[in-house]
Amino acid sequence: MDMLASPSKVSFAGAGKPHRNGSQDLSRSSLRRRETSPSDNTPLEQIRVVIADDHPVARQGLSAILGSLDDVKVVAEAADGEEACRFYYQYSPDVLIVDLRMPKKDGLQVVDELMSARPPKPRIIVITTYEDEEDIRRAVKAGAKGYLVKVADCEQIEATIRAVAAGGSLFPTSISLKLVEAVARPELSKRELDVLHFIATGKSNKEIGAVLYISELTVKGHVRSILEKLGAKGRSEAIAIAVRRGLIQTQG
Repeated sequence: MDMLASPSKVSFAGAGKPHRNGSQDLSRSSLRRRETSPSDNTPLEQIRVVIADDHPVARQGLSAILGSLDDVKVVAEAADGEEACRFYYQYSPDVLIVDLRMPKKDGLQVVDELMSARPPKPRIIVITTYEDEEDIRRAVKAGAKGYLVKVADCEQIEATIRAVAAGGSLFPTSISLKLVEAVARPELSKRELDVLHFIATGKSNKEIGAVLYISELTVKGHVRSILEKLGAKGRSEAIAIAVRRGLIQTQG
C-alpha cells in the first residue's frame, strides 16, 4: 500500500511493517477486527457505511469488499446524489463513500451540502475513476477525508475506511502529490473559470462578453490572467492544460 495519512491521527502507511513502539504490524489480517473483544467477548462497534454510486456494479463490488470485514456494515446504497444526502440523514453512518460523478447531485455537491449542514460533520471518502488535480483539490477543500480511485485494492479501501471512521484522513501517495501540486499553483477565480469554459467551446471574446454581460475589454483581461496562471502561450495550450488538470470537464 502506498498511502499518506494525517500524521496526528491515523496512519496505515506502514502496513506490514513493525512499528517503532513494538506494536504488531497492520497487515490485512490484523487490520480486520474480530466480532468480539478477545478479553471479554463484548461485541465491538461496527463501522456503519453508506455507499453512493450511480453504477450498480461499482456499488455491489464495493459493498462486497466491505461486507467481508467483520466490523464494517453497509447500511444503505444510494444511486444518485440526492439519495446520498437523504440516506446520510436517515442512517447517520460513520462513513459516507461518494462517487464523484453522479446524477441529480454530483459527489462534490454532496460533500459541500453535508459539510455545510448542522453538526456533526460527516466523514466522507470520495471514490472515483478520476485523478484530476482540480477534482482532488475541490474534494479536499470541501471536506473529504479520503480520496480513492476505483482501481484501489482491497487493502487501500479498508485502510481508508478505518482511518476516516477513526476521525483521521488517508490519501494514496499519488493523490497527495497531485494535491500538493494543485495547491501550489495559482487558483483561477470563478469568473476566470467561466471565461475558460467558453474559450473551450470556441467562443470569441466578444461572444463571451455578450453571454457574461461584461465588456470585451474585461474578457481580454480575464484571458490574459488565465494564460498567465496556467502558464500557457495561447488559447489552445490553455485548453489542453485545463483538461489535463480537470478545470474543464470532458464527456465520457
